[in-house]
Amino acid sequence: MHPSTAQAEVLVDELTRCGVTDVVLCPGSRNAPLSFALHRADAARRLRLHVRIDERTGGFLALGLALRSGWPVPVVCTSGTAAANLHPAVLEASYAGVPLLALTADRPPELVGTGANQTVVQTGLYAGAPRLEISLGVARRDAGQQDGWRAAVSRAVGVALGRAGMPPGPVHVNLPFAEPLVPEVGPGAGDWPEPLSGRQGNAPWTTYPPSGQPTARLPLDPAAPTLVLGGALSATSARPPDAPPGGWGAPVVAEPSSPLWPGALRTGPWLLDSPRADELRPTQVLLHGRPTLHRSVARLLADETVAVYAVAGTVDPAGAGLPRSVRAIGTPPPLRAPADWTARWADADATASVALDKVLAEPSAPMGLRLAAALVEALPPGALLTLGSSNPVRDVSLAARPRAGLTVLANRGVAGIDGTVSTSTGAALAHGSGPSYALLGDLTLLHDTTGLLLGPAEPRPDLSLVVLNDAGGGVFSLLEQGGAEYSASFERVFGTPHQVWLEGLCAGMEVGYQKVRELSELAPALATERGRGIQVIEVPATREGLRDGHAALRATVQCAFGARE
Repeated sequence: MHPSTAQAEVLVDELTRCGVTDVVLCPGSRNAPLSFALHRADAARRLRLHVRIDERTGGFLALGLALRSGWPVPVVCTSGTAAANLHPAVLEASYAGVPLLALTADRPPELVGTGANQTVVQTGLYAGAPRLEISLGVARRDAGQQDGWRAAVSRAVGVALGRAGMPPGPVHVNLPFAEPLVPEVGPGAGDWPEPLSGRQGNAPWTTYPPSGQPTARLPLDPAAPTLVLGGALSATSARPPDAPPGGWGAPVVAEPSSPLWPGALRTGPWLLDSPRADELRPTQVLLHGRPTLHRSVARLLADETVAVYAVAGTVDPAGAGLPRSVRAIGTPPPLRAPADWTARWADADATASVALDKVLAEPSAPMGLRLAAALVEALPPGALLTLGSSNPVRDVSLAARPRAGLTVLANRGVAGIDGTVSTSTGAALAHGSGPSYALLGDLTLLHDTTGLLLGPAEPRPDLSLVVLNDAGGGVFSLLEQGGAEYSASFERVFGTPHQVWLEGLCAGMEVGYQKVRELSELAPALATERGRGIQVIEVPATREGLRDGHAALRATVQCAFGARE
């Protein structure tokens, strides 16, 4: 047996012993030993293999699988720019706390810096993003090496899960392989100086127990006017119930990807942006996760008069960091905010919600907000909904009515639009318990069209990609650069219009396609048959009037809040 083959067989065997069930493979020459080993493991049903031709797509597919499952998923690639193309997914995994394993094949160290083909310095390639970087030595035809190979794999899995004294996140394992890169055939092909069987009972080489360190009680005032703010958690965080026994004891404003969203107030972001927001301003905030969507929330967290505390296990000081206003991280006591203050929030939310529904019922309201509200309402219980960055996740946060029975995910680590089709596909493949959907913008779809490309032998989920197509970057219309004073340059450098025929694109990719021109057509389009695979549901829209539409809606909600007794 060639040394590279032996090493690859051991690495794959140890991954399965550590509980890895899915692996993403991007084809190449230098990673051929792992490709053969993974193919054999897939054929033996020891793991599920996903092959993708594009490393950026492969990285985000692995990210989606890990995001939904909460378990490490390796993505395997060859050397050079292939490894560099994993960087966006590694960054997202780092800032979102997702257990992604980047397994990059490499040339032997003596070839680096000699002009060898497809060779770059891969150690440190992802800078400080990985929680750990391991670079194995080149395998030799000697006994006594598999202990180190297996220990490295079990350590990588343990660190990715946050079980080694650091938060969960990505791990980079660099693997220099020397030729020959293909298995031996014929007599003696399986010979090796020692057995490669690993520990007895199919056990991992090293077991890393889950972290369970007790945390101190937060020094907050349980009876003070408190607002609970919910944001995204890391993929491996323990998923809490919708609320502690008896409820949170305080108003909750949460983003859609927060586990607190089902029990949250609907119009919190609108109310915090109201001229009368001071009437609802808390004296302290309990931070549960990492909110990233709304400037009104960011302003509240930056208010020096508000005491901010964070729930331990829901924030990542070593990854994305904490708002500078956080005073302590720990376990909150049961809250009992003043009844009149809690009622004030509830009444304001009810009033604003009525006004919001009245505006959304008008065909002239922004289509993105109307679509978000209709989609969330129409999804069946048990569904998975992955939200694209830019407008879709904000539209759901601003317009949809929070509800139970959904699993909502979003790439909020660094909040890029790249790889969202692949993230949605990976999450859908890991979901398993119900139908899967995603809400994307047209540019988000176009940014990851290779995510639609699946080989005939690849596992494919039942996934409906609902795409709001306004032929450009609608989110910029709502930012400062969308103001009338910048109109001369806006359309070309921010609006970025395109004329892509999405139906033709889907036909070329052999992906199902439907067009929904009226929201009354949405529910029938979502009712997909099991085994249908991936489909795109296009919802045409226009960016014209989007800025004014949002401003009018904000004014209506604020007026309703201001007019109440």
